Amino acid sequence: MDAVQPLPRAIETLERIILGKPEQIRLCLACLLARGHLLIEDVPGVGKTTLAHALAHVLGLAWQRVQFTSDLLPADIIGVSVFDRATQQFHFRKGPVFTQLLLADEVNRASPRTQSALLEAMEERQVSADGTTYRLPEPFFVIATQNPHEQIGTFPLPESQLDRFLMRVTLGYPDAVHERELLRNGERRELLARLPPVLGPEAIVDIQRAVREVHVSDALLDYVQALTERTRTRTDLRLGLSPRAAQGLIRAAQAWAHLQGRSAVLPEDVQAVFPSVVAHRLERRDAADASGHAVADEILKAVPVPL
Repeated sequence: MDAVQPLPRAIETLERIILGKPEQIRLCLACLLARGHLLIEDVPGVGKTTLAHALAHVLGLAWQRVQFTSDLLPADIIGVSVFDRATQQFHFRKGPVFTQLLLADEVNRASPRTQSALLEAMEERQVSADGTTYRLPEPFFVIATQNPHEQIGTFPLPESQLDRFLMRVTLGYPDAVHERELLRNGERRELLARLPPVLGPEAIVDIQRAVREVHVSDALLDYVQALTERTRTRTDLRLGLSPRAAQGLIRAAQAWAHLQGRSAVLPEDVQAVFPSVVAHRLERRDAADASGHAVADEILKAVPVPL
């Protein structure tokens, strides 16, 4: 079965549920197909949970939601060993991280210790307990939502942990036309029960493999290196892009090209994903200055596009 063909149908179905956000939907799919993890930072009530639910349903993935709070413990996510009196042995009871799509809701309300436990599982794609290693399912995709840092009761993710997320996107408020449709037709998640899944776990894993085969030319690698180097030489930035970020940029551009039906990455594919891949990794020394997206746009304008 050709797993690529249902992708346009999946996008069309998602756009029926998440109104007026076609670019964000494609970025989320690109993040999944690049085997990355997604951070959504936005105010409450704009559809972050609905987006995660829609992705899981339309793509045919098992999913779990964990509401992060200040008293959440690592074992609440990873799992815990429970003593069985009958067998006189400990048995590992798997936590909600053992799923294909995990929604970590309001991740910056949990303690740094709990955040680190989740991010370790994201990086290693496995969990170790009592000397035994448990592999996480494939595909494994984390969508973490985060409230803006100015809200009370948050623990901002440090730079080293933000770097574990391939992309950060924002949904923002809907425009007037799509907001009127939301008001007229009610809860979007009610549509999901009437919509069949379009893909499945095996198909997504096949597409992820195909994404890795999308051709990246030497000129394109030069372009990515030039963009990366630009972030490291700017004295107004606290940190430049890491090698992991540069690798993630390539993977995301491959996924974006695949979504466009191309077998090779073009500069416009890099430009399409660049702000979402790097904005959460770039911070000016003067924190009150321009946002990460503004810095990303400046860098794109400053670095020549290969011919």
